[in-house]
Amino acid sequence: MKAMKFAALLALGAAMAQPAMAQVKVGVIISQSGPIASIGTPYMKGIAAFMAGGGMAGGQKLELITIDDGSDPAQSARAAKKLIEEDKVDILVGSAGSPPTIALYGVAAEAHVPLLITANAAVPGEKGAWEITIPQPAPLMVAADVEHMKKHGVKRVAFIGFSDAWGDTVYDALKATAGPAGIEIISNERFARTDPSVTPQILKIMALRPDAVLTGGSGSPGALPHLSLAERGYRGPVYSTHAIINLEFVRVGGAAVEGVIAPTGPVVVAEQLPDSNPIKAVSAQFQKLYEQANKSSANDAFAAYAYDAMLVLQDSVKRALAAGGKPGTPEFRTMLRDAMVSTKEVVGTHAVYTFPPGERYGTDERSRVMVQLTKGQWKLLP
Repeated sequence: MKAMKFAALLALGAAMAQPAMAQVKVGVIISQSGPIASIGTPYMKGIAAFMAGGGMAGGQKLELITIDDGSDPAQSARAAKKLIEEDKVDILVGSAGSPPTIALYGVAAEAHVPLLITANAAVPGEKGAWEITIPQPAPLMVAADVEHMKKHGVKRVAFIGFSDAWGDTVYDALKATAGPAGIEIISNERFARTDPSVTPQILKIMALRPDAVLTGGSGSPGALPHLSLAERGYRGPVYSTHAIINLEFVRVGGAAVEGVIAPTGPVVVAEQLPDSNPIKAVSAQFQKLYEQANKSSANDAFAAYAYDAMLVLQDSVKRALAAGGKPGTPEFRTMLRDAMVSTKEVVGTHAVYTFPPGERYGTDERSRVMVQLTKGQWKLLP
């Protein structure tokens, strides 16, 4: 008996002598202030929901280090540099808009640190080898708008969007899909996220008498053209993208955004989905954890994007650790990148994520539904 106790003590001593595995460090750069904060704030709430579920990956707690980039690309790049060089993070998550995200990725790629992009800002080709993007690509979602327009007899559509990378992305997606559907694009009006008015642009659009209008904005600034269209008495259909499925967009837009039609991820109308849809159960768990973490109900798409980013990160970390990776080393960063870009069938709230070789997006048609804003609530369209 004494011998057995002695052996047990030796085993315990040997176990205690083993160095503890370093914690996986995650750098989070999100716009929590500035013009993109209406998107960044929900992102942080989505990450809080994930952490409320334990914040574990591969048997260990993730260490999160968060920085607000103020919606400024220069601040985003500086934050990335600090997290990589001083905090020695293994992976980065962020940001809230295309301009700061692109700046942040430039630093991450140069340092060979993987980045999970939560904005719609994929970097194509070999330049994007250290990132994957969580939100659905604009072409996939705008194609759903165009399909709906075609079914409802739209022949001429006017476009107004941000005068930045996101506006370009949406317009390019519209150009690629409208022509083959027999729909003519009759305008390409732009505005800055900080503009107080878009009256001149809307007057031009009204003079053209479009069958429909597509807006390429996001968050609360994305409500501006809708407000102006309503002020000028426009009564035709208005479409937008998944970037306006946001509480602040609905609050700022008020009655002017009633009836807007847009594609979005299934999470937004999860309770309206059939039980056979695997996304429904994950969305229900997300809602439960969101309420636990934030003391309110999730009511936009953006918190869920960040939550999905953490689910993909969790899966990647688990596989990298299982393969013998040691956090805090350059080798582990590479292993994380390799795991991340080979993600397969991870069920989230917006999509079932699978990243084919060389692809920056991991979503397919399972990641989109069409919704319409009715009495302040998003309703699933047939």
